Amino acid sequence: MQVPKSVYDRIEKYSKKLESRPDLVKLYKNCYPNTLETTVEKMDDGSIFVLTGDIPAMWLRDSTAQVSHYLPLVAEDREMREIIRGVIKSQLKFIRIEPYANSFNAEANDHGHISDLPKKSPWVWECKYEIDSLCYPLRLSYLYWKKTGDTSIFDDDFKKTAEIIVDLWILEQNHFENSKYRFTRTDCPWQDTLHNDGKGMPVSYTGMTWSGFRPSDDACVFGYLIPSNMFAVVALNYLIEINNEFYNDEEFGIKCKTLKEEIEHGIEIYGTYDHPKYGKIYACETDGMGNRRLFDDANVPSLLSIPYLGFTDKDDPMYQRTRSFILSEDNPYFYKGKFGEGIGSPHTPEGYIWHIALSMQGLTADNPEEVRRVIDILASTDAGTGFMHEGFNSDDPTEFSREWFAWSNSLFAELIEYAVDNNIL
Repeated sequence: MQVPKSVYDRIEKYSKKLESRPDLVKLYKNCYPNTLETTVEKMDDGSIFVLTGDIPAMWLRDSTAQVSHYLPLVAEDREMREIIRGVIKSQLKFIRIEPYANSFNAEANDHGHISDLPKKSPWVWECKYEIDSLCYPLRLSYLYWKKTGDTSIFDDDFKKTAEIIVDLWILEQNHFENSKYRFTRTDCPWQDTLHNDGKGMPVSYTGMTWSGFRPSDDACVFGYLIPSNMFAVVALNYLIEINNEFYNDEEFGIKCKTLKEEIEHGIEIYGTYDHPKYGKIYACETDGMGNRRLFDDANVPSLLSIPYLGFTDKDDPMYQRTRSFILSEDNPYFYKGKFGEGIGSPHTPEGYIWHIALSMQGLTADNPEEVRRVIDILASTDAGTGFMHEGFNSDDPTEFSREWFAWSNSLFAELIEYAVDNNIL
């Protein structure tokens, strides 16, 4: 696909402001256009298929995150508007094909994890159910509308897709009683499948909606994933506003409002913990039966990311206490090494810090010095490749996972622009 001229104009604009940091100029020039230069394909129906990078499939989550840093261009650039509209078209189509799936093929070719049970649609690369896979397309649609004023995306297909999402989240409030979703993968790491006959660990009703997997694609231990439920609240607020503006469907509006309030109540009652060191903080997972997991994962949505996603503000005391916990060694996935410190994941080896988590730390920091420190870590751990990765060994950044990971590049570029715009760099 030909990259719109506005992309390179923007690169030139920000590069000039970074002239004192040639290391950042190189990384920014590589990372900002990476999604468009390497992962985007226009399909015959006008939709846009977005590879996640080195995996030949389109993730609903990643595809939104991969193009979100281009949203500042859509108000003035018709080509970029068509690209974002095409991504949204693909996402909504895929959700209608299989709303429990997290990633899809460009056509019904049966590629991907073909041995997973139960057998999946030939369109589906992988059918790991993750709440955020349904949140991200709503986020992209809403932000695109706000940037452009283009209301044409809110057609019958959008409404049908929104109804599918909301009905699924309501169904999964009672996973064991009402849901037929199961997932089993054999000969894989423990966190790559759901146990208990593909249903996951038992949960009780909380008002929150259940998730089989985290945004890292690792299985949840306890099925109520707090940051993903927070993201669902944000997405439901989007739908309430969109419904009021374009559809005026009273029944659907009541469904969205009721579900949002039930999830919020569940987060407050079951998703918090009175920590003896940090005070009242958010847990990451719970089962509604008194069990909680206190940690944060490197991917997004995460507890670290909730101001970025719009659930709360950076200065919210509850968020600040939670942030203090997750950016400390009390978080079991926070690592310190010779080349930096930050949040990692059970998805990658112990001691591996994720570039996405570092970029998100910078985007949610309220201290300019912290932003600069994070950017310095990012700039010094690219292993000489000129790009961001998934995770890197905090003691030896030449050891890393995923050389081609477009989302990580996009989020880094967004952080650099944020730092320039706020006179931090």
